[in-house]
Amino acid sequence: MDDRDNCIKTSKYNVVTFLPVNLFEQFQEVANTYFLFLLILQLIPQISSLSWFTTIVPLVLVLTITAVKDATDDYFRHKSDNQVNNRQSQVLLGGVLRQEQWMNVRVGDIIKLENNQFVAADLLLLCSSEPHGLCYVETAELDGETNTKVRQAIPVTSELGDTSELARFDGEVICEPPNNKLDKFGGTLYWRESKYPLSNQNMLLRGCVLRNTEWCFGLVIFAGPDTKLMQNSGRTKFKRTSIDRLMNTLVLWIFGFLVCMGVILAIGNAIWEHEVGVCFQIYLPWDEGVHSAFFSGFLSFWSYIIILNTVVPISLYGKIRLYCKGADTILLERLRPANQDLTNVTADHLNEYAGEGLRTLVLACKDLEESYYEDWAERLRRASGAAEARDDRLARLYDEVEHDMTLLGATAIEDKLQQGVPETIAILTLANIKIWVLTGDKQETAVNIGYSCKMLTDDMTEVFVVTGHTVLEVREELRKAREKMMDASRSMGNGFSYQEKLSSSKLTSVLEAIAGEYALVINGHSLAHALEADMEVEFLETACACKAVICCRVTPLQKAQVVELVKKYKKAVTLAIGFLEDVTHLGGGTAHIGVGISGQEGIQAVLASDYSFSQFKFLQRLLLVHGRWSYLRMCKFLCYFFYKNFAFTMVHFWFGFFCGFSAQTVYDQYFITLYNIVYTSLPVLAMGVFDQDVPEQRSMEYPKLYEPGQLNLLFNKREFFICIAQGIYTSVLMFFIPYGVFADATRDDGAQLADYQSFAVTVATSLVIVVSVQIGLDTGFWTAINHFFIWGSLAAYFAILFAMHSDGLFQMFPNQFRFVGNAQNTLAQPAVWLTIALTTVVCIMPVVAFRFLKLDLKPELSDTVRYTQLVRKKQKAQHRCMRRVGRAGSRRSGYAFSHQEGFGELIMSGKNMRLSSLALSGFAARPSAGWIETLRKKKGGEGSAAGSPSGGADRTLKV
Repeated sequence: MDDRDNCIKTSKYNVVTFLPVNLFEQFQEVANTYFLFLLILQLIPQISSLSWFTTIVPLVLVLTITAVKDATDDYFRHKSDNQVNNRQSQVLLGGVLRQEQWMNVRVGDIIKLENNQFVAADLLLLCSSEPHGLCYVETAELDGETNTKVRQAIPVTSELGDTSELARFDGEVICEPPNNKLDKFGGTLYWRESKYPLSNQNMLLRGCVLRNTEWCFGLVIFAGPDTKLMQNSGRTKFKRTSIDRLMNTLVLWIFGFLVCMGVILAIGNAIWEHEVGVCFQIYLPWDEGVHSAFFSGFLSFWSYIIILNTVVPISLYGKIRLYCKGADTILLERLRPANQDLTNVTADHLNEYAGEGLRTLVLACKDLEESYYEDWAERLRRASGAAEARDDRLARLYDEVEHDMTLLGATAIEDKLQQGVPETIAILTLANIKIWVLTGDKQETAVNIGYSCKMLTDDMTEVFVVTGHTVLEVREELRKAREKMMDASRSMGNGFSYQEKLSSSKLTSVLEAIAGEYALVINGHSLAHALEADMEVEFLETACACKAVICCRVTPLQKAQVVELVKKYKKAVTLAIGFLEDVTHLGGGTAHIGVGISGQEGIQAVLASDYSFSQFKFLQRLLLVHGRWSYLRMCKFLCYFFYKNFAFTMVHFWFGFFCGFSAQTVYDQYFITLYNIVYTSLPVLAMGVFDQDVPEQRSMEYPKLYEPGQLNLLFNKREFFICIAQGIYTSVLMFFIPYGVFADATRDDGAQLADYQSFAVTVATSLVIVVSVQIGLDTGFWTAINHFFIWGSLAAYFAILFAMHSDGLFQMFPNQFRFVGNAQNTLAQPAVWLTIALTTVVCIMPVVAFRFLKLDLKPELSDTVRYTQLVRKKQKAQHRCMRRVGRAGSRRSGYAFSHQEGFGELIMSGKNMRLSSLALSGFAARPSAGWIETLRKKKGGEGSAAGSPSGGADRTLKV
């Protein structure tokens, strides 16, 4: 007997593993590994011209913030795990029922369950308060179905209702190993020198809820991670977004670019040392251990690698009667031919109910002779204990008894959808989001739900239903579906035929261009064959050519396999949304995004998911508003990040050609440390949190706004290179404009303005102002926090700048802050401020001009929506003003006292007031004029046209 406990865990870390595992995950980011490598290089004094804290402070800050966020998320997972593991259950120990925590339940324990309690582990039902050992369970957490199901104890244990008898129970169960099949279980109970077959009907699975049953006892078969519920739950994985993966590629490109710059500058250093530096050995001797210009260039390469690092970012009496319920398509075929009128009426009712979207069942019964039943029951017992072909033998026995039944009638219940589900699906479809339904419901139920939520409509060209039980049947049904779709498209003029031999890639493109609306419905047993390795691509191509796909009677594992199949062959981001039975593809790392719907079924789906809410309709807001905003903000953040860092870093590259390739930095080392932490971090953080291009109402009104994110239009390799080019362009101006000005500029006192510290202050100030103006241009939604962070960062820069050049810091740290008064003296010169202003204008004006032309010549949908919003605001403002401005009223200004000629004469004349086509076209050409104004203009303009040849038709307009 396995002594495994019943403890479960959905968390990723514990106290011991948090630090190493979290750091391992964080260092999968190429940028973090890169900066760790730089930190090691900076510890070597021969190649580092910067202090180690310039790299370790930003790196530790990023790692700490990410670790705190991950620790907080995992803390709540631990808290929820503890809540589940600490639930109480009654365990029979030593003949006495004792309260034990779920986590302390062991395999072999006997547990007592009471009505409305959750099942703590996978149990073999021994007995219950109901006759014949029956009990009722709700399996919503396993398969999503809320209707109760019947489970029954084997007859030999069903009378063990006393705790003393249960305490003496010493049977031995031999069963299959733990697996994820929710609808199958095989085992044998050995007790009192007899063996009894066990099936899934005898099992209570973890996650079920006992309903309409006072009590029952069960023997723990599987506990903890071996339970079928947990076997269907995938391991929590570290998810990465498409932007994360793109970022790793871009960082590698940037690193290659960095190496190229380092090589160029190192070669320049070697040449300079060989040709020029050797002449200054007395004044600028080589460092200890450096004996040649080549080795000096090698060390210079690593020095520049450090300096340029910032670019990387279920009857008791009488006869035996069989009652049966089921779908009409199955049960009506099993009825006796008598009473055909009742069958026809029932069929009409079923069609009527189904047309209203109700869930239908047919009820039938059959009286069994006692001798026949005893013989059939004995054959059933032998088949249940068979080691081979058990399922086939049982199916034949069930089919034998379920025929020649008498129709009782039919039922229809409303499977009411949550509020807003059809509307949400319709809007998401307009956003070019394909929706597949993966459900444990029966085919009829799933199809009805599909019609209820408008995924399936009567206007569809055809709905394909795949129900094959073998690989060949499933393949043939899929082939016929593709053939029909392609032949229909050919008849509509698409110019291809299914009989053509197409390559795999061309077939995929042809299927994606299918004309017409099709839907695919596939059952779980057919899906199992369709997901085999030699047919999965065929299934996926057929499904992707359909507008709607419904997979019914599928297990949680099959749901995960479908999601994984789409991820494997399609360049698409997958989102899985569901309840507890969907934990596998919500939190197991299968879907890119997991969304759990919280409800009465429990909280495990919520814990395993990335996002959670209470109703399906909120998915619309999650995707079209918050999801789109998040993508927009992340793209803006990355573009600005690369821009500002290249503008900052490339200045060192240009400076290298004017400092003898000595790896000297342009900026002060404290500016290098604080640039990404203080001066430019908060403004981009505010933009990444609050920015939005259009209000949330407009995002819901225009689903097409979602498409740029699907196509990765806002941040891709092209946009990346544009940001890099802009950053390099800015760095060129940032360096050469001050360099050119300082060549001849003088101070107010006539002294030469050019010196290293003054140049560094001017370039640094220009850089901070330019990147602040740039983020102001990038910000589309201004809040008080945006203003505070942008202006606050500028204020912080000047405050820190003056503080570092103050006499106070010099007196406390004389070796660190030597240049007293340099900032004050430099920024007091008008030429410096003119240089800063010129640099800012030249850097920013091309961006402003380009965006203006793009907005005017090639506006995007978001631009049009913003313009429409602006026009609406102006119209509302004008309307409010017109309502406020009212003239003084007078009794004589009323209609009865009008001084104008009225229309009484025209009304009494009986003339036809219908407008001619010419008049209608003229009226339509003046949409801004009211109808009274139009008639007045006609009256005034027809005095001279009264005798025209057009006479009769136009004179009807005369008033």
